[in-house]
Amino acid sequence: MKEFRYVIQDPLGIHARPAGMFVKALKPFADTEITISKGDKTVKASQLMKLMGLAVKQGDEVVVAANGPQEDAAIAAAEAFLKENL
Repeated sequence: MKEFRYVIQDPLGIHARPAGMFVKALKPFADTEITISKGDKTVKASQLMKLMGLAVKQGDEVVVAANGPQEDAAIAAAEAFLKENL
């Protein structure tokens, strides 16, 4: 299992548009379980409504974890997306 931490920089946090783009960006890694956590809540990165339900705001730290055959590539893609978009 691989994971990384990221502090959200976007003033609006993880809202509808970037959340949808995040889910879409990780779709190629369907055989790898990817989760995102804020505090004690963890959701699958493929579940858009639950991802938005985390209510991640600017300055919040999230932990993205991947477990499966493509975990290295999935983590790299997730990290690149967050740095470029959030």
